[in-house]
Amino acid sequence: MALSPRLEVRQAQSLTLTPQLMQSIRLLQLSHLELNVFVEQELLRNPLLEREDGAEPGDGDAPEAVEAPAEMSAYEDTVDHGDRIQSADSIADSYDTAVENVFPEQSAQDSPDLSGQWSERSGEGGEAPDLDQYVASRPSLSEHLSEQINFIVTDPAERLIARFLTDSLTEAGYLGTDIAAIAEQLGASFEAVEAVLFKLQGCDPIGVFARDVKECLAIQLREKDRLDPMMQRLLDHLELIAAHDLATLARTVGCDREDLADMLAELRQLDPKPGRAFEVGPVEAVVPDVFVRQGSSGAWQIELNADILPRVLVNRTYYASVTSKARDAAEKTFLTDCLQTANWLTKSLDQRAQTILKVAAEIVKQQDGFLLHGITHLRPMTLKLVADAIDMHESTVSRVTSNKYVSTPRGLFEMKYFFTTALGSSNGDGGEHSAEAVRHRIKQLIDAEAPASILSDDTIAEMLGKEQGIEVARRTVAKYREGMGIPSSVIRRRQKRAMADAREHAS
Repeated sequence: MALSPRLEVRQAQSLTLTPQLMQSIRLLQLSHLELNVFVEQELLRNPLLEREDGAEPGDGDAPEAVEAPAEMSAYEDTVDHGDRIQSADSIADSYDTAVENVFPEQSAQDSPDLSGQWSERSGEGGEAPDLDQYVASRPSLSEHLSEQINFIVTDPAERLIARFLTDSLTEAGYLGTDIAAIAEQLGASFEAVEAVLFKLQGCDPIGVFARDVKECLAIQLREKDRLDPMMQRLLDHLELIAAHDLATLARTVGCDREDLADMLAELRQLDPKPGRAFEVGPVEAVVPDVFVRQGSSGAWQIELNADILPRVLVNRTYYASVTSKARDAAEKTFLTDCLQTANWLTKSLDQRAQTILKVAAEIVKQQDGFLLHGITHLRPMTLKLVADAIDMHESTVSRVTSNKYVSTPRGLFEMKYFFTTALGSSNGDGGEHSAEAVRHRIKQLIDAEAPASILSDDTIAEMLGKEQGIEVARRTVAKYREGMGIPSSVIRRRQKRAMADAREHAS
């Protein structure tokens, strides 16, 4: 058969992701804060969008006509505003007191600005002043140290080094850059940078500008005049303190157990991270996206948090008005694009809300036992399980559950919390156990162990198999234990023996 070029026409179906479809998918994984920022940007960009003010408009109804305010000249407005302003004397007379008792900073003077602003804000139809605007801001660690550096360091060259050292501090207050690197970058000698560093280590809070935990604790002990040779040897062996090997530590330091207990108690009173008190950034409270409540009939009621959902409307009246006055095709094209974008945004926001509600309803259905009885009844659940139940793609469920929180009678949880892997059952009933429930049971067993009978990972695995029929390997128990920050059985034995000895010593 000879090969020859030819033209063929074929018909096929394919899925194309348009920019708007990609944007709709991206909206699913945004948190409510990120979503509100996105909507605010669209409101500024699109003149046909407006925020809904709580009222539910009727379909196709034009907004109610608002009576236009009467025309007023600038002179009349100024005179009328001036008539409303009261002087400090008149306000003080109305309270039958002296002016300095009402306005200490405006004694025997009129205060038109103050009284005028107050009367406008607190009058009928206005808003009270926002007192949060007058609250003093909390200084950062850098600002707190800069005020002290101005008094401690007077030489201009040393002050430059001090500023650079301050900028190199971590959030905990430690020096995050090597002195040699700082000296090379500033073109100064190692000794000069180290001399400035020693001066700054006397700043408040005591312990800042330390290069490691040992130096941080030593600075605080030196300030208390408690850095004796025995305490210095104790700081030289912090790894033994972390391992709770108190017997070896006592022999190394050269003290008895009673003196060692006193020194360890003194160390516990120090702050290993002195910069924590000046952590910057506001603490943002987690706001739930979905509320789950149990109704009077026992069924679960699922409701979206409407307070955090942005609600926007398309102003079609304004679109019809400006379209009729468009001067050329470019303006008409711009308005048409704005209308399409506005319609897409309102539809996407509604679809996003319905998808979140649908996924949350399936999660509640699958985790009914957890909501009623607690974490021991948390079922293993995967994204695919939920996706198949609600006829959605697995990636869609993953996006919906990202950065979303649900408020339940058991507390506030991230939606991702309910998706855990399954561990097989050893009793042959085909049941499965949630990994989160297994972690909870491991923690319960460790918390209940006695100092004389510390449980090893093998023992915990055997107990889980005998008590609850959970088939789990020793390495899995070790992985879960380390993930919860629980030390090994050797360290736990030392810790609990030390605590028991401390209680006996105190009694």
